[in-house]
Amino acid sequence: MNYAELANRLSQKNVTLVAVSKTQPPERLLELYQAGQRIFGENRVQEMLEKRVALPDDIQWHLIGHLQTNKVKAVAPFVRMIHSVDSLRLLEEIDRQAQKAGRVIDCLLQFHVAQEETKFGLDETEAWALLRSPEFQQMQHIRICGIMGMASFSDDLALVRSEFKTLKNIFDRLKHDFFTAAPYFREISMGMSGDWDIAVEEGSTMVRIGSLLFP
Repeated sequence: MNYAELANRLSQKNVTLVAVSKTQPPERLLELYQAGQRIFGENRVQEMLEKRVALPDDIQWHLIGHLQTNKVKAVAPFVRMIHSVDSLRLLEEIDRQAQKAGRVIDCLLQFHVAQEETKFGLDETEAWALLRSPEFQQMQHIRICGIMGMASFSDDLALVRSEFKTLKNIFDRLKHDFFTAAPYFREISMGMSGDWDIAVEEGSTMVRIGSLLFP
């Protein structure tokens, strides 16, 4: 499937395409940019910084990989969305650096729903505690726009679908308990090159696609 076909199919379903450009040289990103893509997702801060200075200014950069608190300062002035918020401590640092940059940074809470032990992410108890904490109540420079998660890397499509259903259910409970009056809380970032179609069927609003776009 080429870029134009994928982008068209996703736009018909009002799903945002994040082109995962890790390890790709700027020239490859520029090809997609010239075809109309504006949102690119990077896993590593240093790689994002290097590509940002080499590419057009109107690209929207999404940080989709695990983010260490000491790296937040580098991306706070420009990053459009951070998908991988997995602790109160990280969110506090994002809020602090966003304030210094004079911005409000859009963030997604990352949840761990996959079978693999290595994946980062909150569980529901941790997320509810974070959102009820006095520290969170004081934050004025972050905006929680939804959630992110990854399904297991598995050929068991029923398992993958059930994990996406779990994420959608978490989103619905968070919306009900904390964000009923927040129209910006609308994003479910789930689905990658191997399972994006299942994710969209289960309610994804944002897919992170790499190898399909950069074969």
